[in-house]
Amino acid sequence: MIMFGRKAHSVVLAVVVAGLLAATSGTALPGRALGAPPSGVTGAPSAHTLWYDKPATDWERESLPVGNGPLGASFFGGVDKERLALNEKTLWTGGPGSHEGGHAYGFGNWEQPRPGALDEVRRRIATDTKVPSSWVGQKLGQYEWGFGAYQPFGDLGLDFADASGDVSGYRRSLDLQQGVGSVVYQRNGTTFRREYLASHPADVVAVRLTADTAGAISFTTSFTSPHAGRSVSTSGGRMTIRGSLPDNGLVYEGQVQVVADGGTVLDGKETLTVQGATAVTLLFSAATNYADTYPAYRGADPHHKVSTKINAAAALPYRVLRSRHVADHTGLFNRMSLDLGQPLPAVPTDQLVAGYTGSRPQDTSLEQLFFEYGRYLLIASSRAGSLPANLQGVWNTSTAPPWDADYHVNINLQMNYWPAEVTNLTETTAPLYAYADSLRAPGRVSARQIFGVDKGWVVSNQTNPWGFTGVHDYADSFWFPEGGGWLGQSFMEHYRFTGDKTFLRKTAYPYLKETAEFWLDFLVPDPRDGKLVVTPSFSPEQGSFSAGASISQQIVWDLLSNTIEASRDLGVDTDFRKELTTTLNRLDPGTRVGSWGQLQEWKEDWDDPTNQHRHVSHLFGLFPGRQISRDDTPALAKAAEVSLRARGNGGTGWSTAWKTNFWARLGNGDEAHSTLAGQLNESTLPNLWDSHPPFQIDGNFGATSGMAEMLLQSGEGVVDLLPALPTAWDKGRVDGLRARGGLTVGMDWKTGHLGEARLRADRTGTVRVRNAEFATTPMRVVGEQGRAVASTLRGDVLEIEARAHESIRILPKA
Repeated sequence: MIMFGRKAHSVVLAVVVAGLLAATSGTALPGRALGAPPSGVTGAPSAHTLWYDKPATDWERESLPVGNGPLGASFFGGVDKERLALNEKTLWTGGPGSHEGGHAYGFGNWEQPRPGALDEVRRRIATDTKVPSSWVGQKLGQYEWGFGAYQPFGDLGLDFADASGDVSGYRRSLDLQQGVGSVVYQRNGTTFRREYLASHPADVVAVRLTADTAGAISFTTSFTSPHAGRSVSTSGGRMTIRGSLPDNGLVYEGQVQVVADGGTVLDGKETLTVQGATAVTLLFSAATNYADTYPAYRGADPHHKVSTKINAAAALPYRVLRSRHVADHTGLFNRMSLDLGQPLPAVPTDQLVAGYTGSRPQDTSLEQLFFEYGRYLLIASSRAGSLPANLQGVWNTSTAPPWDADYHVNINLQMNYWPAEVTNLTETTAPLYAYADSLRAPGRVSARQIFGVDKGWVVSNQTNPWGFTGVHDYADSFWFPEGGGWLGQSFMEHYRFTGDKTFLRKTAYPYLKETAEFWLDFLVPDPRDGKLVVTPSFSPEQGSFSAGASISQQIVWDLLSNTIEASRDLGVDTDFRKELTTTLNRLDPGTRVGSWGQLQEWKEDWDDPTNQHRHVSHLFGLFPGRQISRDDTPALAKAAEVSLRARGNGGTGWSTAWKTNFWARLGNGDEAHSTLAGQLNESTLPNLWDSHPPFQIDGNFGATSGMAEMLLQSGEGVVDLLPALPTAWDKGRVDGLRARGGLTVGMDWKTGHLGEARLRADRTGTVRVRNAEFATTPMRVVGEQGRAVASTLRGDVLEIEARAHESIRILPKA
């Protein structure tokens, strides 16, 4: 993730409204009670709820998010004036139609041919070994004309007519389990409640306002936009916002329908006024004419789509709309649960964050909430049919957001999806695969025009919804042709977790094959030892350009290995597989051990033991890769640990989250917990958003992944139970984690020891699970109706003969 960019970015405050009291839908996992809904202005909070005793005043630090994938909203919960900050994920400047600086958008490809430029860089690297990034940037980089930025849709404001009287019993909350936000307070003897949700089934954001005094709700709704040329019209209690972005002509439309119970709704010129209602529902939906089709990236006018969504939602009673949303959301969220043994204290969440130390038993309650928040944010910002979660998920209030709120593929986009499979949210990955696949068409052009490669495709450090697969001119981050290979890892991981051969054949393998074809052509022999290397190569975001930086080699190793495995499992492309195998055998693996015992970041031993840079890119092979493990390559794992200790546990939010995953893979739960505690102490905002700074959502997802890795790991045929359990998590229970090979796992533990394990296999076959307890404590394996399940103990590994979909328990013998 780059610290600086081509533009001066700012984080702009936006405001919002919100609300709710709770719901009762969804199915609880065994041993897990559904979170109790807020009970008005008193009572203990749900175990799955963020709550506050005052409205938000700062969007980044305090607002609370709801989302359904394509739509996002953040609410502030103001009493007299409320604003709902709205987002639609395809609303982007740049791309086709833009003419920034008089330049037509060119997908990041060189505007003029540069014959010999790449060869010149390669020759200098071969001669000098290391080359300044500034010089390479001048030779190969280019200003990113028309790259664009993710845009806010605008703010929906509610201005309440009677703002007199003292307010008491105020509570603003977000129930992660139900996917509903709420505000409740009392004024002049009336209890007012607001409820906010973003429904995926209906594709709308819904706001429900109620009062326990008839006719007590009166307000005016208005819309504000940062975009020039938009129009606002009203008719029949519906507000229509329509326009096209001046930058690129992208057409957008949003509609707000107001439905009042009692009272009246009056159409103004650009406002809707509600008078004397007892309950009101506001429904919002939006779309653009964006389409993920290269090269035009334009589709149908959004009017019909938006009108259809709003009409359908308005025809439903609110309770039906809400119940369908809750059923959909809890259907994902309730697949797994985590209990670290400490109830949430009855204090607002901002106070919980401020008082967190990481060393007290009660601190685990915030860690558990932080874990759940990551899963919530992934459900809210990545659903099928939408773009994947960007650097801010789906939430943004600035026309110039940090790093354009784009897709960085030198770790950040990939990190967004690290928790998806292991925490049982596999459906949320669909947008990632569709988006990555859409980059192949423009990436073929970039491969030819910049890299001189006729086969395959490429994408570098950062990209956008407009197929930007070329380069920009920020020397320390413009070059990362390995990005497509890293994205390919996610495809293969989905197959490993699910065993879905249809996905492997139709989606994953075509992507992997074409990505690998690029590297078969682009790799060159290193004159130092004859090994195949990536050149030019750069370790993000530091040092010089060289040949064979460790992360470059490790990603290509991972890509080629994955493509070989996919080809073998499908029984296709035997000759191509042989070519891949030959190349893999000639490839420098990028796993050298240096002079002070470290895993080298570069092929040369240039590592500085005092360097504490936030990027630890050369440990890719440890996590999320599988090239380095404490079981199969203990010497490399030790070298990775030496590097990690030297680099330190500090860093920005996403960096700290990555280190949590590293330590978990090394089996060191206390160090993993230490980095998690550092992230919560230094890089977590009062609303639990991760801060780079500023807000950057990948740290939330990375932390959830790291916590899951502390509890469960699965690799080459063995599932590790509690592989990195920290001392701080003395007792607990987890259900619904997923392991590679199609296994759902639950566990109880106490005083650091496994008490019971629960398994359910997708397929019949032998399941191998490992825990140190197995070697010292006799265990029995029991299926449904008390069936004794055949098992064999080999050291600390139990080999279990599982039946498909049967629930199995591993228990100490009585």
